[in-house]
Amino acid sequence: MEYCVSSVSELKDVAQKILNFAERERVFLFFGEMGAGKTTFIKELCSTLGVSDITSSPTFSIVNEYNSQQGPVYHFDFYRLKNESEALDLGYEDYFYSGNFCFIEWSEKIPNLLPPQSITVKIEVVNDDQRLIMVNKK
Repeated sequence: MEYCVSSVSELKDVAQKILNFAERERVFLFFGEMGAGKTTFIKELCSTLGVSDITSSPTFSIVNEYNSQQGPVYHFDFYRLKNESEALDLGYEDYFYSGNFCFIEWSEKIPNLLPPQSITVKIEVVNDDQRLIMVNKK
C-alpha cells in the first residue's frame, strides 16, 4: 500500500486505513530519515486508537506508554541505542509480545530482536510538503 500525503490533515484517513490493513498485527516498524515525519504519523495513529495522553517522541526515555481505548500503546525510539543489549535490558519482549500496539522508530538498531510478524511503514520525503508512506506486512 502506498499513500502520498500533502498535509498533516490527510494523516487521519491514512492512519485509519493502515490500522484496518494491519488487522491483528500490533507491532509497527517505522523507517525514514530524521525529520521525515515518523513521530508525527505515530501521533496520528495514537489519536485514531483513542489515546488521550499527550504523545511525544521517546528519544530520551526510549519508550513512552499511552493509555487508549484499546489498552496500552507503546511508542519506542531506539535512535540512541548503542547495541541490542540495551533493548534486552529494557525488557523489550514484555512489550513486543504483549498483544498491545507497539510503534517502533529506528527498529534497524535491533534487527535480531524484532518479532517475525509486523507492519513495516516507510516514510519518504518527496519534498517539503509531501511524504510517501509505504506500508507492508512482514
